[in-house]
Amino acid sequence: MIKAVIFDLDNTLVDFMRMKHNAVEAAIKAMIDSGLDYPDTLIREKIDEIYNEKGIEYQQVFDNLLQYFLGKVDYKILSAAIVAYRTAREAELNTYPKVIPTLIQLIKMGIKLGVVSDAPSREAWLRLSYIGLHHIFDAIVTFDDSGERKPSPVPFNLLLERLGVKAENALMIGDWAERDVVGAKSVGMKTAFARYGDTFNTEVHDADYEINDVSEIIEIVKKENG
Repeated sequence: MIKAVIFDLDNTLVDFMRMKHNAVEAAIKAMIDSGLDYPDTLIREKIDEIYNEKGIEYQQVFDNLLQYFLGKVDYKILSAAIVAYRTAREAELNTYPKVIPTLIQLIKMGIKLGVVSDAPSREAWLRLSYIGLHHIFDAIVTFDDSGERKPSPVPFNLLLERLGVKAENALMIGDWAERDVVGAKSVGMKTAFARYGDTFNTEVHDADYEINDVSEIIEIVKKENG
């Protein structure tokens, strides 16, 4: 019987990659307008290179970019990039369709809700606050809480402990098969692969279910609970 539904955050609840792309594009335009005289494609390539090396959550990406191109941090250009990035991020960060009605329906069904994310605590909570979901979950575990990233069983077990449910009574929904599905299955949870958020063109995910719309979770829970 399913007593808790657990979500990955990025590309499962929120369209993180679309937000990230558009926010970076806004920052690039702002930097060029402020005097960074390089082609936008070249700037984008360097930003992608920094993210690939340091991680998608790296906070000094524009500092590193300016050091690379100018040999120093030009604070006029840096401030323009940060303001443009944050403005675009706030405008673009939204839930996928039907996320909020689905969460409300699960609550009405008596299902506990959780989030397990590899994002740092500050960034995860900021994203949840931007979309107005920071009060709706019973428990949230980030990388800073567990000290380990998925597919390690540690964050999953910590969240189950905080929710007060056994693994066999929890359903995990995520877009990254190698992390979300593998990690959840390793501790004995049911799994659903969020095809709608898949950015890897995943062919084999080994989840118990595949969903193309987040609202499909309702029927899965009803099926599991007879």
